[in-house]
Amino acid sequence: MVHEVNIHEAKTHLSRLLAEVEEGGEVVIGRAGKPVARLVRYGASPAPRVPGAWRGQVEIAEDFDELPAEIAAAFRGELS
Repeated sequence: MVHEVNIHEAKTHLSRLLAEVEEGGEVVIGRAGKPVARLVRYGASPAPRVPGAWRGQVEIAEDFDELPAEIAAAFRGELS
C-alpha cells in the first residue's frame, strides 16, 4: 500500500515511515501536493555479471550474420 506524506510529515515521522517501508510498504513524499520522491525498501544489488558464463553452452549458426534478400528489401520498404 502506498502512503503519501508531505515533507514536514516525512521529517517529523521518519523512523515510523522507515518501519513501514521495512514491512513492505511504500511511502511517497510530496511537496505542494506533487510527488517528489518514493521511499522503498532497499534491496541488495545482484551479484556482478561474470563474462563467459555461457561459454560452451551456446552455438551460433554459420549463417548468423547473413540477412536474406527478401527481409533486407522489406526493411528498405521495397516489399509490401
